[in-house]
Amino acid sequence: MINLDYLTLKALLDENIDFLIGGRLQKIQQPTRRDFILSIRNQRESRKLYININPAFYHLVFMTPDGEKRRRLVIPKQPPMFCMLLRKYIEGARITDAVAVENERIFELHFECYDELAQTRSLCLCIELMGKHSNVILYDRETSLIIGCAHNIGSEKSRYRELQGGLKYVYPPKVNEKNKVQTPLYKILEAKNINEALDAYYSKIQEEVNIKTEKSKLFILTESKLKKVKNSLSKIEDLLKKRDKTLTYKRLGELLTANLYLKADYQSSVEVFDYTEGCTLTIELDKTKTMNENAQKYFKLYNKSKITKEKSAKILEELNVEKEYLENIVYGINQSENLEELEDIKSELGLAEEMKAVKKSRPFVSKIEIDGFEVYIGKNNKQNDYIISKLAKDEDYWFHTRQCAGSHVLLKVNNKEPDEKILFECCKLARKYSSASQPSKVGVIYTKAKYLRKPPAAPLGYVTYRNEKEILI
Repeated sequence: MINLDYLTLKALLDENIDFLIGGRLQKIQQPTRRDFILSIRNQRESRKLYININPAFYHLVFMTPDGEKRRRLVIPKQPPMFCMLLRKYIEGARITDAVAVENERIFELHFECYDELAQTRSLCLCIELMGKHSNVILYDRETSLIIGCAHNIGSEKSRYRELQGGLKYVYPPKVNEKNKVQTPLYKILEAKNINEALDAYYSKIQEEVNIKTEKSKLFILTESKLKKVKNSLSKIEDLLKKRDKTLTYKRLGELLTANLYLKADYQSSVEVFDYTEGCTLTIELDKTKTMNENAQKYFKLYNKSKITKEKSAKILEELNVEKEYLENIVYGINQSENLEELEDIKSELGLAEEMKAVKKSRPFVSKIEIDGFEVYIGKNNKQNDYIISKLAKDEDYWFHTRQCAGSHVLLKVNNKEPDEKILFECCKLARKYSSASQPSKVGVIYTKAKYLRKPPAAPLGYVTYRNEKEILI
């Protein structure tokens, strides 16, 4: 990434100076502690001046609609204290001048406003774009006293320059000449419209960083849930293997019933001949009970074990459904290419209640064409569910990898029957858009959409199927 330099900042100012001077600051918003949006109106036009003081990609630009969409800025319900301070002093004020301080990455907006006594007051919003020292400072131009800063800097943080309310504002120390940029960023970008080029450049970087951050958060959350489900599955399966004596209890009860004629009442054990195994078997007995009572005890143990096994099987089935669902979530996170797709996943996991930007709209589903046939590919559970519930018709073909997280692939037939070549190409797409490792062969199943069923209360994208065929890809 190339950092913003003074020459680019100056060029940006020159390009927008006519709009800035005389403009009215209508609204101030602060999405995060490092983002600011100043809504300015002038010449019958409104623009949003975006200020970012993140050390990784500090910049200042008028946001285009596309740049704003990429950044996905969410305005908090409760504005930060510094935002409230800015609103108190300069919201509604007129911009009298805009300055790029010579040879510095400092941009100043001068405001004419009124104090409590209706006296004219000249204030300056100073935007310092200097890596880890980036800051936004509001100070009085007449007295140079700082009213407030986005980040207060005390003596413990810097011995050269303190920034906090009540202190005098002074420019930062001059840097070495050798540190000056030789080729400005706007020339490297070959920009005809500097603002649009900078907005596209930095919004793309922000989008990539946001995608990476959101993916990391969702991975941590989902992998944690998936690990718990896998541990539960493993524990229940191990317990069933170690403690499953259902058939043994039944066999012992039947053998005792068949050998009641031995009259081994109130004994600690009895020897019987096991016809199924062809050998003599010693059965432990409760010597306080008759032989028939011991047989009934084993039948009770058999019924109890049978019920436990049935309940465990049901729990295992539910856990396997949850495991498959979470694996598809992980696959969906991996496949996501933009913030909208990640927000679909956040919404699905119940993490997006506070985000008004998440709309209940039709998800975007990838579509390609193969020899005149339309093929739809889902990237996450929301898209997969949309394919199954909205796009699929009875005679359409559905494809998915067996026992492996992946996309739902739908082949629309539209009254034309596809040949084996088309079906094989769709199987290859299902294999490609799955979490299966590439060198190994994977089974791809396909069936008609009319043979799909979504169980009641099943998670998004989950279906059962029948009459399927399988191809190894």
